Amino acid sequence: MSHNSGLHLELNGRKTRLKWHQLRKRLADPVFSLAVMAEGFAVGASMELDLRVRADGGFAVVHDDTLESETDGRGLVSASRREDLEGLRYAVGGEPLILSEDLARLLSGAHPDTLVQFDMKSDLGVIGNSGLAHLRQIIGANAGNIIVSATDLALIAAMRETMPEVARGIDPSEDIWEAWEKDGFSAASDALDAALAGPTAAGTIYLHYPLVLKAADNGLDMIAASHEAGLLVDAWTFNPARPDEGLTEAEIETVRRLLELGADQITTDEAPLLEAAWRAAGHTVSAPD
Repeated sequence: MSHNSGLHLELNGRKTRLKWHQLRKRLADPVFSLAVMAEGFAVGASMELDLRVRADGGFAVVHDDTLESETDGRGLVSASRREDLEGLRYAVGGEPLILSEDLARLLSGAHPDTLVQFDMKSDLGVIGNSGLAHLRQIIGANAGNIIVSATDLALIAAMRETMPEVARGIDPSEDIWEAWEKDGFSAASDALDAALAGPTAAGTIYLHYPLVLKAADNGLDMIAASHEAGLLVDAWTFNPARPDEGLTEAEIETVRRLLELGADQITTDEAPLLEAAWRAAGHTVSAPD
């Protein structure tokens, strides 16, 4: 396999995974590419996709609550059934709309190192028991390859109760930013502490990378605090401003800071480019284990 596969970066012998945001290896790729996902399953990549619940309890891989913003369909995802969505295509790229049944089929042959983040865009009140049951069914024996994340902490708490074998992630970035803007730096620190001590028993925390760096500049190491609480940290979403020109020195320095702070994973839409730029900056990137 080519070293330039976009799986991880390395600093001082410590590996930080690269996560393919919205199933993209490059910003030029269409979002939620079935072809990219299949490649990721083959090589053991870390990937992220968005899920919204359908009327029949299944899920569709879309970010928004309406079909017309991302596909050639119309109406609410939550009002659509599987038969309504089969045959639809993404507006950009024209690939078939991915349904949860497709995920179940592809997961059965996934590389053991594959990690797919199911970022739930529907809240627990909409998903309900039927949606949770469907999730359990499609994940099946592949629980080790899945992490479920959501801003709805009630949903993550429900996942803890119904599918404790599935890894869970939380993203309190918006709450932390809001606390900082409203009540200052100490309030932001308190908001992080509250998230880390919450009832979800999550294993990963997703933190907006500018928030991580700004906090560090003010004396708060959010990654160290998260590690102390037993959580891995995903810093999202880092992309170069001009991918065609590679990474600037300032962008390489941003990546370096995130790795030095101990980020366990960086979310990006340009994973191979980040790995190539990191190597070009003089850093070794060993072959995947």
